[in-house]
Amino acid sequence: DVQLVESGGGSVQAGGSLKLSCAYSGFADSRYCMAWFRQAPGKEREGVAFIGTDGTTSYDDSVKGRFTISKDMYRRNLNLQMNSLKPEDTAMYYCTYDPLSGDCDSRLYPYTGQGTQVTVS
Repeated sequence: DVQLVESGGGSVQAGGSLKLSCAYSGFADSRYCMAWFRQAPGKEREGVAFIGTDGTTSYDDSVKGRFTISKDMYRRNLNLQMNSLKPEDTAMYYCTYDPLSGDCDSRLYPYTGQGTQVTVS
């Protein structure tokens, strides 16, 4: 079974940094996409950072230049380094996986972790 377990959320002041991690298991390191999504209260889920198995990354314009997605295939961790955080980054952040490759910013991501809360004040 696919398992995605997020950690690293918390509260931080505007301008600060946080690093989210996602321990993943249950699928082979072949072709797939992984991403970080977020959902704020009253808003729809939105994808903020995407990565393919070849290491290609893409970002939503709202986080470009501030967030960095990376993957440690040895430890099977997906990471999101978040710098220069803003109050509008406040949301529940989810680690997601899609077993199909291709344009990772347009996949459906049917597998999602439980989420970790990020609060920026």
